[in-house]
Amino acid sequence: MGWRDKSGKHVKFFVYFIVVVLVNAAGITLFFRWDFTENKIYSISPASRKVVSTLSEPLSIKVFFTKNLPAPHNTTERYLHDLLEEYAIYANKYFNYRFYDVSPEEGEISADSRENQKLANNYGIHPVQIQAIEKDEVKFKRAYMGLVIIHGDLIERIETISTTEGLEYKLTTAIQKLNNKISALLSLSDKIKVKLFLSSSLEKIAPYIGLQNLPQISRNIEEIVTRLNQKNYDRLAFEVLAPSAEKDLDEISNRYNIMTLKWPALSDGKIPAGRGAIGVAMQYGDKTLTIPLLQVIRIPILGTQYKLTDMDKMEEIIEANVEALIDINEDLGYLSDHGTLSVPGSTQFDQTAQQQTTLSNFHNLMSQNYTLKNINLKGNGIPEGLTCLVITRPTEKFSDYELFQIDQFLMQGKSLFLILDRFNEVMPTNQQGLNIGGRGPAYVPLNTGLEKLLEYYGIRIKNSYVMDENCFRQQLPSRLGGGDRQIYFAPLIKKQHINTELEFMKTIKAMVALKISPLELITERISETGLRAHQLFASSEKSWEMRGRINLNPLFIHPPASTDEMQSQPLAYLLEGEFPSYFDGKPIPIKAVEEKEPDQPKDGDASEEKTQETESSEQKSAQESDDKQLDSDVPQIISKGQFKPKSKPAKIFIMASSEMLTDNVLDATGRGSNATFIMNVVDYLNGREDIAVMRGKEQRFNPLNDTSAAAKTFVKAFNIAGLPILVAVFGLAVWFRRHSRKKQIQMMFQK
Repeated sequence: MGWRDKSGKHVKFFVYFIVVVLVNAAGITLFFRWDFTENKIYSISPASRKVVSTLSEPLSIKVFFTKNLPAPHNTTERYLHDLLEEYAIYANKYFNYRFYDVSPEEGEISADSRENQKLANNYGIHPVQIQAIEKDEVKFKRAYMGLVIIHGDLIERIETISTTEGLEYKLTTAIQKLNNKISALLSLSDKIKVKLFLSSSLEKIAPYIGLQNLPQISRNIEEIVTRLNQKNYDRLAFEVLAPSAEKDLDEISNRYNIMTLKWPALSDGKIPAGRGAIGVAMQYGDKTLTIPLLQVIRIPILGTQYKLTDMDKMEEIIEANVEALIDINEDLGYLSDHGTLSVPGSTQFDQTAQQQTTLSNFHNLMSQNYTLKNINLKGNGIPEGLTCLVITRPTEKFSDYELFQIDQFLMQGKSLFLILDRFNEVMPTNQQGLNIGGRGPAYVPLNTGLEKLLEYYGIRIKNSYVMDENCFRQQLPSRLGGGDRQIYFAPLIKKQHINTELEFMKTIKAMVALKISPLELITERISETGLRAHQLFASSEKSWEMRGRINLNPLFIHPPASTDEMQSQPLAYLLEGEFPSYFDGKPIPIKAVEEKEPDQPKDGDASEEKTQETESSEQKSAQESDDKQLDSDVPQIISKGQFKPKSKPAKIFIMASSEMLTDNVLDATGRGSNATFIMNVVDYLNGREDIAVMRGKEQRFNPLNDTSAAAKTFVKAFNIAGLPILVAVFGLAVWFRRHSRKKQIQMMFQK
């Protein structure tokens, strides 16, 4: 009997052991995961799955991460392991990754670790210093925490991975960028020209201005281009030009914006006076980018210093310019005329004028995934191929023909990203252009013509600013008494006033607005056209409008005496659907021909140009005569396809605050809620909602909901008095229960 019991136990143990082994074997081959986090931050997004599953060439990820790092870096390594493992699950056969064991520099290093360190350094991954607490002591360690992505002959690196935030977004966009770059390089019809302009006369004065390495610069850049050619499918062509004639120097200075130097006779006339050029120009088609090779630094007392560009960074600079020239990113139209805010890199960017309203962060964030194309409505109009047009704070009036271009762009099923200020700030000045007595600006209502288009589509910008008691609080310095001051024209947008029904808005939990005007839907028009209007965010119920005489001095802004004037104000809308054309049933506008003053002709061409002008004038008069004759003799001819009365499914985003795009509001890293919101909206308008959702899921800012004063009082009273009362009641209940049980036992024995 005992033998049978023992054998039965052994059989059960053996069966359980087999089951455990089979379950583990199934776990190795079958991948599944339950992600219960709200934003699914531990599962890759559909956009990531699509990118890695559609690879057409081998892609390798090499990770260099020092082992046994202190918290929180150890969790970062674990997260990266899990993330790449999930990439591999959904990827095709071209995806692979590998972790390299890279020991720190201190202590004994194995031969494999030393080789891995060399490999990391060759890829541009270098150790960083981190802080660690060991045995109650703060120590500093050097650790590798980076990776490289190799796709074909191209390399993209993430040099330092210090946090898990945004890691999936960085990896997926980097892989997508490499994939697009290979396609763009292979489809080039001509080579990218890398022109080094270096006048031979500069070598003579190089020792006098501290440029001893100038003679080697030509060979260094040629070596860099040769290395880059191996990675870029031999699509670069390098040449050295040595301009010396004044005419040539003036031409390249004007055409390529190449720096030129002019010097007097030196060393008692041994070195004659002269002029030379130095710089690199990269050209493909009609696009040209310039790389300065010389920096001129003027230091007080020490005088003027000359410094060559670091050759160690030149390879990265040329690589970045290659990407900009071949447009590996999707184009994003940006209106650059009509007084709009200019962005760095545009032809109309003025650093002096843009000190107060610079859009550098907006430009940099957009350039990560898009190529900003400057659009000039007054010149060439809106080119084909754009999906979205960005218009930020125009101050000049649009002609009917320009409005017609915008209207018909929308009719093609495209998108508009509109940031339209309701007021223009005008500083009072005297005849000399100086501010009068430090007075504040006057707020003049803007009317550019876009307003009538929007009202026809079904939305209106109110002639006011939104003030809100739930607003940003400015910390005052001690000399002003300390404390904080409410900035009523900077409303804080909390999650209960943010529309989270749209996927790309779900993770936006809080924002801040600044100098923003409320919007108003024309409900009758929306119902008539069948458009869908999504209110993206609004102010709180404690907000009101400032109308009439606008004064944004915080000292003179006070909430209204009656709460009847307070209500939530819609601040941003997204309109979707088939828009009716504003010009349906109206005459199609004709582009006005601007009269320009003729250029001064050269001596030899004066008579020829005069003859051409005379002929042109005669032809114009004859054409006008023919047009009048046609108008009177024949019926008007209408061409089909020129005008679209109704759009394909299109989108319009509208917000009345250009301050929302400035560097004061958008952070450079793009991790803040405001920056995430702007980038998500642009992605949504360009049909990249999956990218927006992936970016947004890393937003982990979860502010608490506001509670009423009554709720706060109840919670406080409950914690002070309620809990002791509950304990006392529970104790009495236990005492009564024991007492009754004792009586029951006594009654049982008495019987």
